[in-house]
Amino acid sequence: MTARLMVRGFDIRKSWLDEAAQHDIIAALRPVLRAAPLMRPVTPRGRPMSVRMTAAGRLGWITDASGYRYAAQHPQGTQWPAIPEPVLRIWSDLVSPERMPDCCLINFYGPEARMGLHQDKDEGDFSWPVLSVSLGDDGLFRMGGPRRGGKTESLWLGSGDVVVMGGEARLAYHGIDRIRPGSSRLLPKGGRLNLTLRVVDQGAMEQQPT
Repeated sequence: MTARLMVRGFDIRKSWLDEAAQHDIIAALRPVLRAAPLMRPVTPRGRPMSVRMTAAGRLGWITDASGYRYAAQHPQGTQWPAIPEPVLRIWSDLVSPERMPDCCLINFYGPEARMGLHQDKDEGDFSWPVLSVSLGDDGLFRMGGPRRGGKTESLWLGSGDVVVMGGEARLAYHGIDRIRPGSSRLLPKGGRLNLTLRVVDQGAMEQQPT
């Protein structure tokens, strides 16, 4: 059963996607992952991230020694594949049927992966929310405020949960502390997939972190 929670401005739709819808999305993602393979990104300071990452859409978000930015091509030199229709339907239902996202960032969390507290701030237009879709193993989602070091709250996101980060949550710090391996059977080899959909202004493509 779908339930809606509002936590610190984060609009959390528990069980928004039923099991059939989750399987449809996984099937639609397989050709995306073949065309744009998952890679292990490196921060500008040279530290490998624990998640593996790729993208779909007009732009993809990447990080390397040159900084955090959006780019029109996968690091292997190919165009990003299109965002699958089942994923776009979630955006259309919860955000807007008029303006589609430019980027669907795809993060894969293995048993030891995590994502430290961060802001999504490389976009050129913060008036559009970031929409996050959880698939596979549970992830412990930590939510803060607009400044690092403030009070945070956490909850477990399960497979099929969707979070809309707009308004006061648009530039709030958030992250994944850990996953719960084996909590879902959606992915044959386990792990967690997180999809984040973003509207990206073209002028933001080569912005460097501040």
